[in-house]
Amino acid sequence: MSAYDKLEDWISKQNPGQDEYLQAIREIARDVIDVYEANESYKKYDVLRRLCMPERIIHFTVTWLNDNQEVEINQGWRVQHSGLIGPYKGGLRFHPTVNESILKFLAFEQCFKNALTGMPIGGAKGGADFDPRGRSEAEVMRFCQAFMIELQHHIGPNTDVPAGDINVGAREIGFLYGEYRGIHNLFSGTLTGKGLSFGGSHVRTEATGFGLIYMLRAVLAHQGKKINGLVLGVSGAGNVAMHAALKGIQLGAKVISLSNSRGCLEYPEGFREQDIEWAIDNKPDHKNVLTALQDKIGGTWHDNKTPWHLKMDVALPCATQNELDETDAKALMQNGVNYVLEGANMPCTDEARQRFEDNQIVYVPGKAANAGGVAISGLEMSQNAGFQRDSFDQIDESLQQIMQTIHDQMIEDGTKDGKVNYARGANIAGFRRLADAMVAQGI
Repeated sequence: MSAYDKLEDWISKQNPGQDEYLQAIREIARDVIDVYEANESYKKYDVLRRLCMPERIIHFTVTWLNDNQEVEINQGWRVQHSGLIGPYKGGLRFHPTVNESILKFLAFEQCFKNALTGMPIGGAKGGADFDPRGRSEAEVMRFCQAFMIELQHHIGPNTDVPAGDINVGAREIGFLYGEYRGIHNLFSGTLTGKGLSFGGSHVRTEATGFGLIYMLRAVLAHQGKKINGLVLGVSGAGNVAMHAALKGIQLGAKVISLSNSRGCLEYPEGFREQDIEWAIDNKPDHKNVLTALQDKIGGTWHDNKTPWHLKMDVALPCATQNELDETDAKALMQNGVNYVLEGANMPCTDEARQRFEDNQIVYVPGKAANAGGVAISGLEMSQNAGFQRDSFDQIDESLQQIMQTIHDQMIEDGTKDGKVNYARGANIAGFRRLADAMVAQGI
């Protein structure tokens, strides 16, 4: 039995039924197994198996009162996967689909993403199966406060620094931070994604989407090409999708799609910058922002469709995990796609990724392409520690430099026989940093 097969057999027995988590491990293990086998120190300290298992999983119950004074009960988690290179760092997600498997996969991926930034931050993820849709602001506040009462035992500026994720934006971070500050009587950088009025950073809202486009620009520049005039298909209608669309348009690309769980809005002429800015500034709620945008500017609605049947040069999946499958990959290639960069975490299935790689489609995984968000979170931590705040332009310049550095790491570790495999490069670069730290710190 090969080393990879032994790992897969062991990890599957340790985590039965946790499909998302096992998928994430397989994708990374396939790329790094040769590096692991060639390094005696890595094998001596069994770093691959150890990196696959979270250091700590915290599971708690969140009990709170709704507006009718009725008791509601939700489940919350914090998966602290690896603190090898710094305090745990990763978002909080509030969504009814949240479960342990999804959070373990996200925390595992976060470790490699954070390692790629070059910053001293470990990997974690957390959240709850709470659905904020249809809830009043008072209910969201009370849930956040109840959630923080449980979480606050396990976080701190040098221990674990959560941020936002799906359905956890500036409002929720404010409620969470207010509760933490009240409990501890301590104003510290315990959460990132805070408002500018209480320790937040410029560019944090824009960072993941902007960073995705900066990565695309770096990929194109490596091939001697430019983004100007390319057709971009974007999925999602949240923070990442909107800001990726905005920056793409600002740099001269034509963005033709946005989507949500109900379907896809196609705008063949290309959204204008002011269209996306309006959607960001006036976003009514997650359910009808695209309907409102269509009412304002027109376009074609494709019910229960993703954008991947449309003709595009670049696909930017920015919605959720496993949203782009093998059938979608085939459709994209038939329509001439040349680049796929992940704005969400693991939005391409394993089969889709393999299709892209087999057909020499440039594919950049989320751990690299969407690392801009955590990079700016890391800068927010640094600003909080130094009691300072840099300007928007300073932070944006830092973001561009970080994305370029990540790109260059992938080129260095992912080039073989003159061909670049960005996924392999990202996985190996992140793995080496984590493995070296593990060896240095012993058992």
